[in-house]
Amino acid sequence: MSDVPSDTGNSDLSAKPTPPASPAIVSDPIRRTLFILAIPVLGEQLLNAAVGTFDVFLAGRLSYTATSAIGLGAYVAWLGSMIAMLVGTGTTALVSRFEGAGDRQQANRFANQSITLAVIVGLGIFLLIYTLAPWFAHYCRMTGEAYTITVNYLRFDAVGLFFLCITLVGSAALRGLGNMRTPMAIFMAINLVNMLVSYLFVYGPGPIPKLGVTGIVVGTVTAQGLGAILMITVLARGQAGIHIQLPLLKLRLLDVKRILNIGTPAAADGMIMWSGHFIFLAIISRLAAPQESQVLFAAHIVAIRVEALTYLPAVAWSTATATMIGQALGAANIARARRIAHEAVMQCGLLSLAVATFFYFGADLIYDVMSTDENVRQAGAAPFRYLAFLQPLIVVAIVYIWALRGSGDTRYPLLITIVGVNIRVLTGYVCGIVLGGGLLGAWMGMFADNIWRGAAGLTRYCRGKWVHTKV
Repeated sequence: MSDVPSDTGNSDLSAKPTPPASPAIVSDPIRRTLFILAIPVLGEQLLNAAVGTFDVFLAGRLSYTATSAIGLGAYVAWLGSMIAMLVGTGTTALVSRFEGAGDRQQANRFANQSITLAVIVGLGIFLLIYTLAPWFAHYCRMTGEAYTITVNYLRFDAVGLFFLCITLVGSAALRGLGNMRTPMAIFMAINLVNMLVSYLFVYGPGPIPKLGVTGIVVGTVTAQGLGAILMITVLARGQAGIHIQLPLLKLRLLDVKRILNIGTPAAADGMIMWSGHFIFLAIISRLAAPQESQVLFAAHIVAIRVEALTYLPAVAWSTATATMIGQALGAANIARARRIAHEAVMQCGLLSLAVATFFYFGADLIYDVMSTDENVRQAGAAPFRYLAFLQPLIVVAIVYIWALRGSGDTRYPLLITIVGVNIRVLTGYVCGIVLGGGLLGAWMGMFADNIWRGAAGLTRYCRGKWVHTKV
């Protein structure tokens, strides 16, 4: 990143004094500190996974059409979170760097600027997804009832994504300080409300209307709106380390430029990754004739949702890694920064081995629980066992790439992603469609992509050029 001079005005608008983060992120033992920081995020991420799995579970009680609609909605929501990285990645990198250098005032100023940007970006996400909802459904070969359900679901969900953008960016600022517990508490509230409201409006007990699949998205939007309100309330009070102050919310060109210099490659990375995954989703929807493809599509959605048992813990340790690396570099402790991601891979890798064992031996049970459709169970259970071997690769790929982003080195991960999505799509197409490998053949693209991403991320990290990144 280019080094943009700091604008140090408004010194009288510093954040409220707060005690140092506990543990001392730049001085306590790496293993203990990483574990303490990761555990709250892990709790949050596992509850996130539970909500996603619960949504698929509810949809699976309705029809495979509902499962497909929920699955596509999850992919589109992921697009929204990737766009939010435009602000969130730069926020974490800058806040953690200033916090590590002992300058809470500057960290707070950039957090305020990020909240304003989050509102603007969130509005853009809403307009984009609302407008493109019919195209998403058509692209994945949704027709008839499936098309109508999917379009309505996506447009309603777009409202929730506006609120989610604010919550994600506020969380990114707090995590840059090392405050993992406040975002965890907010997301726990979001997820519990999500599951409760979704259940009530799907089945409609008593005076509550029975909305079917629409009830699932009602729960999502309600919870995400609550999350944004909670985040703004916490930041307005200033007790979590960041303090929203009206004069600091006014955008300043130099501050915005610094945030976007870091965040733009990360957002582009996320958008390209999402595009590759969405093209891959189209391959899944074209593995057979339309009716059979919808069954395979639903089986794929179940697999991806359950696979979050590995993906989300990897994100938890990666989030802690990014914070620790940013603060270590801010404190000019390069030797410490170099050791952090290796420790994260070891800790989270052990967890992934346990999950992989469960996937291999519990595939039939997983599909029996997640779908009442016998065709979906038969299509997904057998190939799902092979995904067990993918889990350690996911950890390696995610941790090292997020470690690079935590340092502000966001351009090299972008290159890794460009190559990786091409590998995923081409391998999936050849093995799944050309060679007739079906669902398992298409999933070979996921294997090839993660092997590449893990190897490339590890190589870049070990070479160490990222420690000299300017933010």
